[in-house]
Amino acid sequence: MRTTFAMLIAGMSLSTTAAELAPRTALDDYIDKVDESHTWQTAATSEVEGTRIVVVDMVSQHWLTGDEVDRTEWRHWLRLSIPPAVTTDVAFLYITGGRNGGDPPVEADQGMVAIANATGSVVAELGMVPNQPLVFDGDGEPRAEDDLIAYNWSRSLTGDGPPRLVLDAMTKSAVRAMDTVSAVAATEAGGERRIERFVVAGGSKRGWTTWLTGAVDPRVVAIVPIVFDALNTQASMRHHFAAYGFFSPSVGDYVRHHILPRLGEPAVRKLMSSVDPYSYRHRITMPKLILNATGDQFFLPDSSRFYWDGLRGESYLRYVPNSDHGMGGTDALDTVAAFHWLVVNGKRPPRFSWTHGADGSLHVMALDQPQGVLLWQATNLEARDFRVAILGPAFTSTPVEAGARGIHTARVPAPERGWSAWFLELTYDVGAPKPLKLTTQVVVTPDVLPFEDKPLDLPTSITIVCSGADPAAARAIGGAVVGAPKEQLGTESIAAEALGDRLYVNWAPDGDIRLSAAAVGKFLEAEGCTNGRYQLESGEGMTLPPGR
Repeated sequence: MRTTFAMLIAGMSLSTTAAELAPRTALDDYIDKVDESHTWQTAATSEVEGTRIVVVDMVSQHWLTGDEVDRTEWRHWLRLSIPPAVTTDVAFLYITGGRNGGDPPVEADQGMVAIANATGSVVAELGMVPNQPLVFDGDGEPRAEDDLIAYNWSRSLTGDGPPRLVLDAMTKSAVRAMDTVSAVAATEAGGERRIERFVVAGGSKRGWTTWLTGAVDPRVVAIVPIVFDALNTQASMRHHFAAYGFFSPSVGDYVRHHILPRLGEPAVRKLMSSVDPYSYRHRITMPKLILNATGDQFFLPDSSRFYWDGLRGESYLRYVPNSDHGMGGTDALDTVAAFHWLVVNGKRPPRFSWTHGADGSLHVMALDQPQGVLLWQATNLEARDFRVAILGPAFTSTPVEAGARGIHTARVPAPERGWSAWFLELTYDVGAPKPLKLTTQVVVTPDVLPFEDKPLDLPTSITIVCSGADPAAARAIGGAVVGAPKEQLGTESIAAEALGDRLYVNWAPDGDIRLSAAAVGKFLEAEGCTNGRYQLESGEGMTLPPGR
């Protein structure tokens, strides 16, 4: 549950706070704009062990004009799971991605069916958010996911008139999905049921959409944004760069389209704030369960420091240990189901709060005592970096017993070298088929940003980090890449440095950074340098591990 920290956050120079927006925004105008193109029709029905599956072909809107984009109509598959006994007017809307085209999804999603049966509620899975791929401005390049969003932002910054952002359209697709779910549920195929309220969830960009849907539609009674740990986005991304000294390749589309290197510019600040859920926090007062991953390749595990204390209303948090952005192989869906079960049954989630002591300890005060409490911790000896792709599943757990007055206390001192990340996880039996796991925020110690003073607005260069068979092999490969024909690598100048068996290769790309990275990466792999990974640098030169 949300708490007020009794400590000052280090690095306040980074935490530019997103201001709350005006009472009415461009997002509101777009959501409310009449669009007669919204239609739906039933595409298929089936039954899985008593649960009725209804697949709906839905058009949510038309976005932009035919001169601006190759396909203006947004079409979605909307798949409803209707259990035999529906006991509530609260439905669960799960926003997903996928590409347009193809046949209807006839197979039931077992996770959604399980949530429907466990909660006695209608569960709807909305696909193709955003609609993709799309080709803009007749340039012939199909764009999807972050490439689509970042390109749209870039064009909005250079175009005339107000921006028309794809996130507005993504949000409207969720709003129209709620309209459609209510309409389908009222039909004979839908069981002639009344659906009036929604719990909305989604992951990544769909988690972003989840926040914004909660900001614009009063039918949303709770939200579950998943792996979008970037509220107060500008401060969060500055923190990302100050910790790593580079941008992760996962946010590469926002580097390639010149968004992140321009964070300080007023136009970029204004655009990002217009779709930053933190700007709408005064509206998003419904119960919210925020699910994040400790090893996310996009966001740092302590990113909640930039928004948690500013949230309004009931807020609950879970960081899933040893998970990356995909949440694969975890029990995250069990947490989602348990939270939805609580909302459907009108029950309040467990109450607890936490504070930090002057000695760096973490104290959890639980009004509702948990079944168990675990301390999760991981250490990186070289860098302030806890991505699963870099560190592996390094988080380990130990039980924490309650002390005086039922308070659970833990403290992880700063390591002699490197950084440690840690948090407390509480497990509750709330009466749902699955337990509910909640956590504190993640603490990183020492709370030092090794690249806090490094500028992020210089021209982009690329570093590849890979491993030779041994130090001598790494040095030999470094010599080979430096001496390779420039036309083979597509760059005029390249530098290499070996640290043990690890090789760092840096260059300024000529043209598309994706093609340049692929060319150099292919050369290094052919030379025997394996386990390659990328760093998107600001300016010339490679970023080396600060704790080496």
